[in-house]
Amino acid sequence: MINPPVETPTPTPLTPTPPTPTPLVIPAYVHLKVHSAYSLLEGALPISKLAKLADAAGMPALALTDTNNMFGCLEFADKLADAGVQPITGISLAIDFQEHNKASALAAAKGLVHTAHPQRDGLIALYAMNERGYANLMKLASDAHLKTTDGQTPHIKISNLLEHTDGLIVLTGGPDGPINRPIVDGNVEVAAVRLKTLLAAFGDRLYIELQRHSTEPEALAEPHLLNLAYGEGLPIVATNECYFAKPDDHEAHDVLLCIAEGRYISEDDRRRVTPEHYF
Repeated sequence: MINPPVETPTPTPLTPTPPTPTPLVIPAYVHLKVHSAYSLLEGALPISKLAKLADAAGMPALALTDTNNMFGCLEFADKLADAGVQPITGISLAIDFQEHNKASALAAAKGLVHTAHPQRDGLIALYAMNERGYANLMKLASDAHLKTTDGQTPHIKISNLLEHTDGLIVLTGGPDGPINRPIVDGNVEVAAVRLKTLLAAFGDRLYIELQRHSTEPEALAEPHLLNLAYGEGLPIVATNECYFAKPDDHEAHDVLLCIAEGRYISEDDRRRVTPEHYF
């Protein structure tokens, strides 16, 4: 007897198992403009508190940019390392473009000088990206104090900065920076020339800095900063200038600024920051 042929069923195509989606990791915000209590009579954040604040906020790193000094860098590195937060060493350094830039000298002659934070032509933020950069930061910070004459606030000249660019990352400084100030004073050309000077020296290590503390100068400067960034192909970074821990500390910090300048709270024509300048 011959058995009938057995039909072999057509195999059902296997549906591939979709790969497990990789969870979307949202980078944590990192403060790049923090002023500790070592920003004398300006910052109100002890280094030990910065470590706790960064850890509580889940920040993987934190940058210290005290004004014209690196006094807190060693303590900052130790305290943040103990808290498991990567310390980024930096400085907010006053810079003088006058000797290097005829346009800025012309602006000064016309009286176009921004005085909200009287630190020469403005403050730029510099960060060490390696050992060479750290050495250059120390050199520049020292020169800011040792190469200024009596009666002058600490600052460096642009020619000095251009001699020590290795291993440094630079931000344009925000509202108190040498790029924002001429824009607010109505001289975008000066800002453009200064930016080209920094770009030639730092290349892709230069960043246009934007801040939003709900102030008029910031709103005025932002579209021009964006135009400069797009025109030169420069990256943009958002920062928040931190002077105190929380908004409730603003009033006490305002008193600190008055003490620093020998002014009264009731005076209107003095330096102020906003409640938004908090960690």
